[in-house]
Amino acid sequence: MYYEWCFGNLENSVFENNCENVIMKVTNSKKTKKKQKLKQTENSGSNESLNEEIWRHFPEELYENVIARLPIATIFRFRSVCQNWNSLLTSNTFTRQCARFIPPQPWFYIMTHEKANAGAMYDPVSTKWYYLFIPKMPTERIISPVASAGGLLCFHGNGGRSFFVCNPLTNTFKKLPDRLSSIWSIVAVEMILNKKSNTGGYQIMLVASNGEYEVYDSVINKWTLVESLPDCIKLPLSWKLRFNTVAANGLIYLLRSDPYGIVSFDMESKVWKQYLVPPPPLSRDLALVECGGRIMLVGLVTNSAASSVSVWELQKMTLLWKEVDRMPNVMSLEFYGKHVSLCCLGNSGLVMLSLISGTINRLITYDILKKEWLKVPDCAMGIAIGTAFHPSLTAIA
Repeated sequence: MYYEWCFGNLENSVFENNCENVIMKVTNSKKTKKKQKLKQTENSGSNESLNEEIWRHFPEELYENVIARLPIATIFRFRSVCQNWNSLLTSNTFTRQCARFIPPQPWFYIMTHEKANAGAMYDPVSTKWYYLFIPKMPTERIISPVASAGGLLCFHGNGGRSFFVCNPLTNTFKKLPDRLSSIWSIVAVEMILNKKSNTGGYQIMLVASNGEYEVYDSVINKWTLVESLPDCIKLPLSWKLRFNTVAANGLIYLLRSDPYGIVSFDMESKVWKQYLVPPPPLSRDLALVECGGRIMLVGLVTNSAASSVSVWELQKMTLLWKEVDRMPNVMSLEFYGKHVSLCCLGNSGLVMLSLISGTINRLITYDILKKEWLKVPDCAMGIAIGTAFHPSLTAIA
């Protein structure tokens, strides 16, 4: 008798909370099949021993291959099955398997200023909140998440003087070295993966209001102070739209005001450019987002007593914003006649919108590609700040 393990098309399969897509097939000789028919009349004990025999020969690497395709939350539940599965996160082969599969949609990490080491993560696929604790996060100062890349979150604290990087799923944590610049008025932070380096890692770029910018490289664990912005960029950069950056097609885009427009930075050629783009009429609380390389804008439009959320796309030929979608009126009714403020969490593909009016805080996700608006279940903790990130079990700070 020999065992043959047959799998469906794993590349195109979607695994939810089970491994039923794994098909086991036992191929036997004709004589063995006749013996099995005779044994069907025996008690169930023989069947149990046969099952144990089959699973005893199941290759360990196939366990990891299947589990790596499960949703992140399901993998954590599977860790309670046995000691071997509980130790998966420390397995090099399993982490390599996980690195091959990127979740289709980002999660959202939110926190309050009062509890810097406690946060909540929202999974838009399961529409559930998960609450976590980051023990190494300092609590004696105000901490804010300002960027993310590859499953890692970048936090800044102490007025922009200190920076931290953390994987909220595995609690790997790192305090970055002290910055070289003494300028603390940071208006933009962007974090990207270092795809050109053989050793991987990530880079974090900071832009100060006076035009100075510096880059942190995790491979060398060092900040590099680069020369100031070119003369074509008007200074100082406004604090009004701070930390509102997006990355697309090798470029980093920064929304600015006074004059209103967009500043771009080419990560490869190190060239800065500025485009004067007037804001849409009657708009405020604007946030820059992107989808598939398209530069978009999300913000409030107030007309008389009514406020609604609109979405615009930048027209590259005219450098004007064109409205492409608007939040359904039924979602705006409770804010009629009230002052509303908008905060946008995330900046790529799927964004979470926080609509605040007095004690009301409504959360809505917007899928840019599908043009889909969905209400988010209430979060047990207050929401002050947050960002989007793609959850990863393999990212190391």
